[in-house]
Formats: sequence, C-alpha cells, structure tokens
Amino acid sequence: MDSELHHTARFNSSVTGAGPRAAASFSDEPVRASFIVCTRNRAAALASCISSIERACRAHPAFTTELVIVDNGSTDGTTEYVSRIAASSKTALRLLLQPRPGLAAARNAGLEQARGRIVIFIDDDCEVDRDYLHDLERHYATGDGLLIRGGRVELGNSDDLPFTVKRSPTRARLTCDVHPGGFVLGCNMTMHREVAARIGLFDECLGAGAPLRSAEDTDYLIRAFQLGVPVEYVPDMAVFHHHGRSSRRDVEKLHRNYSLGNGALYAKHIRSAPWLLRHFRWTVRSAFRELFGGARFDPELHLSHWPIVLMNLLGAAAFAGFRATRWMRRRQVNNNEETKLQLR
Repeated sequence: MDSELHHTARFNSSVTGAGPRAAASFSDEPVRASFIVCTRNRAAALASCISSIERACRAHPAFTTELVIVDNGSTDGTTEYVSRIAASSKTALRLLLQPRPGLAAARNAGLEQARGRIVIFIDDDCEVDRDYLHDLERHYATGDGLLIRGGRVELGNSDDLPFTVKRSPTRARLTCDVHPGGFVLGCNMTMHREVAARIGLFDECLGAGAPLRSAEDTDYLIRAFQLGVPVEYVPDMAVFHHHGRSSRRDVEKLHRNYSLGNGALYAKHIRSAPWLLRHFRWTVRSAFRELFGGARFDPELHLSHWPIVLMNLLGAAAFAGFRATRWMRRRQVNNNEETKLQLR
C-alpha cells in the first residue's frame, strides 16, 4: 500500500491478506470497543496479553468488546495458537493475517476490520489492568470522545530497564511545547472510530518492520494534532509492559530506532508542522551543553543527547531518500504507460 494513502480514511470491508475470523468465538452482537493486538513471532508473550484482556472483559461484562489479533507473518505457530484460543474463548476473538511486513500495516489491517465504536491498540507484550474497561468507559462517558487518549504504561517486569513506560500521575493534553514522541505510547492508545476515519491509516513506511523502524504512532499523534484532534494522556487505563530489555545495549538500540523515526517525522512534517523543528533545536542545544557538564537525556539510563541528534539527521535523510525513490518509481511507471499508449 502506498504510504500516501494514510491521509485518506479507507476502512474497507476486507483486508488484503486477512484470514478468516475465528468463528467459534465470534458473534454479531454490537461492539462498543475493539482491542487490536498486532503480533509477530511472540506466541508466548501473546498468551499473557490475551489472558489479561479476557480478564478485563470478564470484570466488565456489560461493556461489549471484541479482540482482534493481527498476525504479521509469524512463523512460530502463532496462527494455530490463536485459532485454538478463539475456539474456547468467551471473548469475541478474531484472527487476521497480514503478510505485508510492518507494524503500521498490521495496525491498518486491524483498524479496517475492527467493529467497535472505540478502538484500543495494545502491544502483544503488554498486559491490561483488570479495571481497564471501567476506566475507559468512565473517560468516554464524558461525551468528549473526538480525541486520541492513552493511559499509563508501567513496567511488567522489575528486571527490565525503565524504558518505553509512562508513569506520570497527571492528566495532560499535547501542545506544541511538548515533544509528541511518547506523549501517548502506541502500546496503549485509544480513539473513537470517527477519529480514526478523520485521521486515516497509519503510514506504512514508519514503524517496526518498516524502512524507518519506528514512529508510526507518533506520526499519528502529529497528524491528529494538525487536524485539531486533541491528544490526551490519563494516569489510569493502565497496561503493564513486558518489553524484555534488561541491558543498556538493548535500550540504546531501541532508542536509536526511535530517534531515527523522529528524524523522519521532522522531514515529513517540515511544512505542515514546523514547530517540530523546535524540539530538534532544543536537542542540539542540550547535546552541546552535555559536553560541558550539562544533563544527559536520561541520567538514570545514561542515555546521551548526541545519538538522538545523529539519528535524527540520518532519519531525515532516509525519509528524503525514501520519498525520492518512490517518486522515481512512479515516474518510471508513468513513462512506461505513456510509451505503451504511443505504441498502440
């Protein structure tokens, strides 16, 4: 799918590569919320994720839900495992197959097929708090539903380093003065379908498994913000992230990937959201201050500002190259079509 199509809402009745639903656990009952869990070769972690969602659904049975699992090309038996779970689960559960690689492609497949009025993106290495649906219903009952809302993300395992978590106790909304990266984490992100229809699909050149490795969720927040859709963080609606990164090397690698994706976003939105460049300038300034004893980006994890600057620049260059390559391919296709017409 061409990544430019993300600006248009195209929630089709079918998804390329989508497999049949798990009929044994599916019903035609109206659905208020759809959990969307994208996965690839994480059958063990997925089992805990599914169990936690089922537990949250049992704790609030009046709030009708479904669980949509999108298998993004697993080779570890994930499809067979989910099919077995679906046959006995009391939660409406569907399995979709999306062989096109990348988290954004998987998210799009789930988004197109989800039936709930509210969509809930949960990562496959997360466990949902038992009271998650109670919290979610309370927030969406206010009538202020046309926004993106994310909840707290806690460490699932105390042996893991405190990264890709958000523990702020304060409710907040995104502004230009706050970097959108991590304001709402993609592993715990919700919205009404009307919001998703307005923003469109995720950009498939971004995200894990795609050329630019990350930032498909941050890109979605930026596009929402540019359309006047509020982005809100709430300190409940909690999930527990079992990310499994216990060494600095693992965290540094992920941090570089995040910085690469953010650099791509600076290039992508340089015209529509020039305020993002302010955050890049602040990072550059902090990097130089670090040389003279200034604070690191994350003193607890000993993460420096300098890799952020370098990967931001590399990400911007990679995005520009990606766009140029795609433009050249389109031009070649158009030229070939013109040549065929002339030869007729």
